[in-house]
Amino acid sequence: QVQLVESGGGLVLPGGSLRLSCTVSGHTFNNFAMGWFRQAPGKERELVAAMAWSGARFVYGDSARGRFSITRDRKKNTANLQMNRLEAEDTAVYYCALTSRGNSISSTLRQIDTYEYWGQGTQVTVSS
Repeated sequence: QVQLVESGGGLVLPGGSLRLSCTVSGHTFNNFAMGWFRQAPGKERELVAAMAWSGARFVYGDSARGRFSITRDRKKNTANLQMNRLEAEDTAVYYCALTSRGNSISSTLRQIDTYEYWGQGTQVTVSS
């Protein structure tokens, strides 16, 4: 059974940083991709960042570009999201997701429907 568990959310001041981690277990896919999405109250879920586990492809949402960075740790089986210069508009529940379609092109990795497995989400609140 595939499991994704997020951690690292919390309350941070505007301008601060947070690092989210997603621990992945229970899958046997050789070629997969991980994504981070977020959903703010009253808004649709949107892509933050995604990457092929091979490291061959990275995709960033418009809101994340230049401030956020997605990485993966092969030994720990984690996908990480480093978020810098956080703004109040970044307040949302952040979800990690996994797709077995690791060779997907960038436009496919942006789509929510591409991902078969999802974590429960972790709250990020940016407020003074």
